[in-house]
Amino acid sequence: MSFINKIAFFILICLIHISCSQNSNSDRSNHQKNAKTEEGMSLIPSGVLSMGGDNEQAASNEFPKHEVYVESFYMDLHEVTNKGFSTFVNETNYKTVAERDVIWEELAKQLPPGTPKPPDSLLVPGALVFTPTESLVNLNNPQQWWTWTTGANWRHPSGPKNDIINKGSHPVVQIAWDDANAYCKWAGKRLPTEAEWEWAARGGEKDMIYPWGNESINTGQTRANFYQGLFPYKNTKKDGFEGAAPVMSFDPNGYGLYDMSGNVWEWCSDWYDVTFYKTKDAKKKNTTGPAKGYNNLMPFQQEKVIRGGSFLCSDEYCSGYRNARRMGSTVDTGLNHTGCRCVKDN
Repeated sequence: MSFINKIAFFILICLIHISCSQNSNSDRSNHQKNAKTEEGMSLIPSGVLSMGGDNEQAASNEFPKHEVYVESFYMDLHEVTNKGFSTFVNETNYKTVAERDVIWEELAKQLPPGTPKPPDSLLVPGALVFTPTESLVNLNNPQQWWTWTTGANWRHPSGPKNDIINKGSHPVVQIAWDDANAYCKWAGKRLPTEAEWEWAARGGEKDMIYPWGNESINTGQTRANFYQGLFPYKNTKKDGFEGAAPVMSFDPNGYGLYDMSGNVWEWCSDWYDVTFYKTKDAKKKNTTGPAKGYNNLMPFQQEKVIRGGSFLCSDEYCSGYRNARRMGSTVDTGLNHTGCRCVKDN
C-alpha cells in the first residue's frame, strides 16, 4: 500500500479499492572463491539468465520462464546499512518520504476527484509498521498486521519509541523508492534492474530455488533471516532475530553477496509489471514509466519491483526468499522490512 492509501485506509475515508500485488556445495564454493570485489562490491559476470519460477511454489507472475542477457556489473556485498544511510543524510540534509510534511493540496492531485480531506491532525508524517496479531488470521488481508504509525521513519523504524542507536550495521528500512534511488545516486551507483538482481541472487547456479541451492529454507542450517513460527501471530525466532538482522549475519551466495534471501526486501529500478519482465536484454529496463497495462493507474497505484523477501516471509505466506519471487510496491511506500542495495556498471 502506498502512503496515500495508508492514510485513506487508516482514517476510514478510503473511497477506492486496490488489489494486493501478490498475485551443489562444491560448485557454490568455487563461484564464491572466484568472486572479485571492489570497494565493498562484487563483480557479477555477464551471462544469460533463465529468469522465472523454479518450483511448485512459483506464483503466476513468475511465468513464462524466459532468457535474459545480463552484462557484467558490480553489486554491493550487502544491503545499505543505517550507518551508510546516515552518512548520506548528514552530507546532503536529505529528508525521506516518511519524514516530509504532508501537504493536502499535493496529495489530492494523486487521489480520485472528490476524495474528502481528512482532519489536519491525521495529515502528519509516518509509515506502516508490522504488528503481530493476537491470534491466527486469514492471510489474504495484510491490513491486519500493518499499523499506521505517526513518527515512524528510517530513524525510528517501528515508531517514535524505537531508534537505530547501536544498529549501524543493520539494513536501513522505512525508505521509499525515491529515497533508495537518491542514496544510490549520491554513492555514484544505481539501483539494479530486476533481471540483474535475480542473476546476482542465483550466484552462478542454474535453476536453483534459493541462493544456496534447492535445500528447503526450513531444513538444515539456518541460511537466512525469515519468519519462523505461525505468521503473523507467533515468531519463534529460531534464526536468532525477530526483526532485521545485521548485514552479513548469514553465509553469502556464490558471488559473495549477503542476504540476497530474507532480511529485508530490496528495491529495483524497474516498474513492476504483473505480466513479467519480457525483454531479452537486462539493460533495456523499464525505468521510464509504469509498465504496459499500468498507464491508467493513479500515481499511488504505480509500483516498482522489490526482490529478496524479508524477515516477515515464510512458506505459508509469501516465500519471498526464493530467487524467482517477485513483488511490487508503490513508489512512496516505506516499510520496516524494505531496504535496498546498489550496483554500478563494470
